[in-house]
Amino acid sequence: MDRETRILAEVAARGGLATDTARALIRVPTVNPPGACYREVCEGLAARLRGLGWSVELLRASGSPGDSDAFPRWNLVARLEGTRPGPCVHFNGHHDVVEVGQGWTRDPFGADLSDGRIWGRGAADMKGGIAAALAAAEGFRAACPDFRGAIELSATADEESGGYGGVAWLAERGHFDPARVAAVIIPEPLGKDRVCLGHRGVWWAEIETRGHIAHGAMPFLGRSAIDDMGAVLHAIETRLKPALSARRTAMPVVPEGARAATLNINAIHGGAPEPAPGDTGLPAPCVADRCRMVLDRRVLIEEDMDAVRAEVAALLAGVAAERPGLDWGLRDLFEVAPAMCPPEAPVAAATAAAIARILGRDAAFVASPGTYDQKHIDRIGRLRNCIAYGPGRLELAHQPDEWVGVDDMMDAAAVMALVLADFLA
Repeated sequence: MDRETRILAEVAARGGLATDTARALIRVPTVNPPGACYREVCEGLAARLRGLGWSVELLRASGSPGDSDAFPRWNLVARLEGTRPGPCVHFNGHHDVVEVGQGWTRDPFGADLSDGRIWGRGAADMKGGIAAALAAAEGFRAACPDFRGAIELSATADEESGGYGGVAWLAERGHFDPARVAAVIIPEPLGKDRVCLGHRGVWWAEIETRGHIAHGAMPFLGRSAIDDMGAVLHAIETRLKPALSARRTAMPVVPEGARAATLNINAIHGGAPEPAPGDTGLPAPCVADRCRMVLDRRVLIEEDMDAVRAEVAALLAGVAAERPGLDWGLRDLFEVAPAMCPPEAPVAAATAAAIARILGRDAAFVASPGTYDQKHIDRIGRLRNCIAYGPGRLELAHQPDEWVGVDDMMDAAAVMALVLADFLA
């Protein structure tokens, strides 16, 4: 039996390990925000890994955004040493999940197994991916016990809220330094036949308009910040958005609509604050003297971040010139530069070749419309040999009745095991 056949047989024999691991992870409700049960999920996975012979560290990202004694940001980093020196291949997955939301027909944390699927919040995004990576590593080790280098697996916090208590914190401490890690695979739900090379960038900003409070029966004695924000919204819709939709990127972003620069209004808050739950009183009659709007601007790799900011500032200045007395402010919230691994990079090329061998068709190279933790590995870790590849389906992420297919997990595990062979066998 040749090496590849041995590897695929050993991976296939670990279907139970992949299924059991995914279900155990899904049953822990690691909802973010607030960041619940992080220690619990890390300890459960740590016990499983130590039982298989991995060395494991649990690391709290103390002082990171969101970290508190009530909701500490716990991360797991595990390592499997080879028999001789060589490169390290690292699998990174986030253990946090978004809120459950409405519309479920199954227990979102029941991890039901039926119809060849595991159901639950985080099944696709991305606890099934973590389980597939573990099956890949264990299958490869069984087939190639004398492998060189090392295999690492991490389960990290807060990807759904930016990753600052997870991968960013680890990267700042050297965990993704190219001197110690040769390649990273992030098993995000991009599909088992696609290699995700990177993602668009993002700039979040807050626009504020400031008016003058007055009695609602005499609005002419005040100035409505909401009216002024309405003019800003009109300018965004009629001037800025058409300009953005005309810009296209050469990155293979999916879906097609995300090949353009985009802008979303995340939130608008104006006038009197929202009443507290249970408050049945009526609001006071006042002209709104404050209005705030949060922008989510997705940035193409061809765009300059300073130019993106300047474009919005120029739009606001133009509206103010048309509305004498308009008082506005623009404040950065956060930004992430676009990231992209070259398709010819070793990990991208090895994964594409493995997909062709396992699935019998050419891999598609894609890029993600939104950011994920590759941004920190690229920007902080300075490691570009990083891709996303996993078994989940992107359209199921954050949806009710989320699921991951068992066959998809095992196909992805086989692909990842062949990538390990390419680097370490």
